Amino acid sequence: MEKVSIEGEYITLGQFLKKMGIVQTGGEVKAYLEKGILVNNQVEMRRGKKLYAGDEIRIPGEKDYRILGKAKE
Repeated sequence: MEKVSIEGEYITLGQFLKKMGIVQTGGEVKAYLEKGILVNNQVEMRRGKKLYAGDEIRIPGEKDYRILGKAKE
């Protein structure tokens, strides 16, 4: 499982997919979500879904990811 740090309190699923280089544009996000991405073991099709530290994302045919909070200084 790949761990991904985020800067703020949350990141949207669409922003996450772009950050990971899985898609390039918002239009691609919408089409990609039709594949059935799992967020915390539940199918999620909203690109605006907020992902917080501790959330797990499973993308069929790709890697699994865990969201980490911002590193404390």
